[in-house]
Amino acid sequence: MRNPAARAASFAVPIGAGLLLGLAGPVAGKFDNSVCQALSVIFSGGWPWACYAFVVGYLRRSKVESALLAATGLALGVIAYYIFKDLYPAIPAGLEAGTAGDGVSSRALVWGMAAFVFGAPVGLVGHLARTPGIGGLFFRLLIPLIAYIETTQRLHTEADSRDAIVGTTWTTVRVAACLVGAILVAHTAWNWWRERRTRAEDREEADAPADHL
Repeated sequence: MRNPAARAASFAVPIGAGLLLGLAGPVAGKFDNSVCQALSVIFSGGWPWACYAFVVGYLRRSKVESALLAATGLALGVIAYYIFKDLYPAIPAGLEAGTAGDGVSSRALVWGMAAFVFGAPVGLVGHLARTPGIGGLFFRLLIPLIAYIETTQRLHTEADSRDAIVGTTWTTVRVAACLVGAILVAHTAWNWWRERRTRAEDREEADAPADHL
């Protein structure tokens, strides 16, 4: 039987990661330098949250744990995000003077529930991405696809009206998403070809004795 302490840690780590995810964007936005501003832009998007739920699901061996832990961690991260915004209203971009704390509790509740509902299927997709070969390729491509679609949309609708670092960051993320997707496809294709070649060689070795009779 697995050590209870190790078992508890396996649940605590993804939950803690969810809380850190919720704080990453607002905290980074507090610092006035290009790196932190870029991190703030990245973590203000939806794809890092989807990536978190995906990775949690990918690392769990149980479908139920994949869904529940991803959903719980994501919900807690969203709640932490809005609580931090309430405590430090001047940090997050987009909050105007005099509006700090308005509706934070309701937003945390609504978006926390939405994150829980969203996190469960994404965590399950992460678990299904463990399927080797072409069968799991579609699931493994989900996060690069989400990142590409989101950054493309934001570049078309918002980047022109923002700081140059926003457009640069989103462009970099989009390029990275394309590269990751291409690497995943190439890796799957390589493994498929290698396994096919190995099976062919095994058949040739199995038939070789018969050729010498």
